[in-house]
Amino acid sequence: MAITLTPEAPMGNLSFLATSDGASLAYRLDGAAEKPLLALSNSIGTTLHMWDAQLPALTRHFRVLRYDARGHGASSVPPGPYTLARLGEDVLELLDALEVRRAHFLGLSLGGIVGQWLALHAPQRIERLVLANTSAWLGPAAQWDERIAAVLQAEDMSETAAGFLGNWFPPALLERAEPVVERFRAMLMATNRHGLAGSFAAVRDTDLRAQLARIERPTLVIAGAYDTVTAASHGELIAASIAGARLVTLPAVHLSNVEFPQAFEGAVLSFLGAD
Repeated sequence: MAITLTPEAPMGNLSFLATSDGASLAYRLDGAAEKPLLALSNSIGTTLHMWDAQLPALTRHFRVLRYDARGHGASSVPPGPYTLARLGEDVLELLDALEVRRAHFLGLSLGGIVGQWLALHAPQRIERLVLANTSAWLGPAAQWDERIAAVLQAEDMSETAAGFLGNWFPPALLERAEPVVERFRAMLMATNRHGLAGSFAAVRDTDLRAQLARIERPTLVIAGAYDTVTAASHGELIAASIAGARLVTLPAVHLSNVEFPQAFEGAVLSFLGAD
């Protein structure tokens, strides 16, 4: 199936890409067309709106591409399981359709795993790489099988959402039910369980630890000191394995761009040469 780009789609500022395997990816572009492209890739269970707070800072220097990963947000929910290679191909097909030869790439959590795959399998498409709150391996597989079964069997997404939020935010924010927490709760509650399970499978089947040393793109790793999902030690391993990689550790849990936006944006812009 040919890749089809559908600009000016009817859902607000979203446009849609029909991928080569028949999925539909929702995406949007912000910033001046003449600026270099920076692609952002989301954490599992979120939509492209997880980056809303970063748009003012990033669009001063870049044209920013955000997208809903398959199974999330306004993108379609193809049958799972998903593979990391397919998630990476989705990014490449977006770049192809937009006629972008090379782009900077910033991914957080699952988005960072996708970034590692791109740097390994399509390094010619990546200018600079930012890997935030991510890991090269989040095994063992059995725990992911349990999560897949649980999310598919649950009556609704309430318990799943609560588990995610507990891993994403410090207790003080959760106890106060801050508006930002409720925004992410809404994203999780709206996530299709089959899309979530498909993405869990991609994480389950991924182990890039032995391949990290092959990454040659300039890389910044951002870790959260209190991250219980992708521990700071995971970021340290990635940074130590990639020649010349920089490591920044923020006093954050998992969503470091949300907890410490200014420090996060400052590290990204400095690394990308835009500070």
